[in-house]
Amino acid sequence: MIEYLDTYDENGNFLGKETRDYVHQNAIWHKTVHCWLYDKMGNIYFQIRHDSGTFYTTASGHVLAGESLKEAFGREIQEEIGISLDYEKAELIDVVPFRMDKVKKDGSIFRDRAFANVFIYPIDHQNFKFHFDENEVDGLGRMDAKEVLELLKQEKDEILATIITEKDNTMVFEEKKITMNDFLINQGETGIGKYGKVLESIIEKNSK
Repeated sequence: MIEYLDTYDENGNFLGKETRDYVHQNAIWHKTVHCWLYDKMGNIYFQIRHDSGTFYTTASGHVLAGESLKEAFGREIQEEIGISLDYEKAELIDVVPFRMDKVKKDGSIFRDRAFANVFIYPIDHQNFKFHFDENEVDGLGRMDAKEVLELLKQEKDEILATIITEKDNTMVFEEKKITMNDFLINQGETGIGKYGKVLESIIEKNSK
């Protein structure tokens, strides 16, 4: 099925819709969602990306043509980690313009121009059984948001994370020491610049 995205100019004015491939071939602005889950124990949930084995957003992806931002939040969470949430309760905390050009294996250039809409959502970690999209996600890393922030500020060399994976339709939990190198940070980015605001927002929410 061909995927269509709503398109925008660099100021966020709506232009129309184009196919996903056309958007990335021609560096056209579109919208994405960055979905973050956290719990009242102070933990944040990072997905373990299948393609790189690094930690990234809990879930993320394109906003489809005609889809609301919160609908996209709910769909991406459902598709990537297999849980259903009342997406209307998701809280938008930031909109980040994102630009990246990357040479693909076939030599073509992937041109990304996205308004990344960053959402946070509180969960009761004991009430969810995750089911991961094996093509995209190997599992989740549950870790203390304050400790992640300290790690990214280089105030700590390593922290402890709970790695959540799925085996034979059963959740598996393992403790693992992780470092800053375990996080997805693109060239030209910093860990604190990429993840700092969402960590600070979650820490603030849990301090109330």
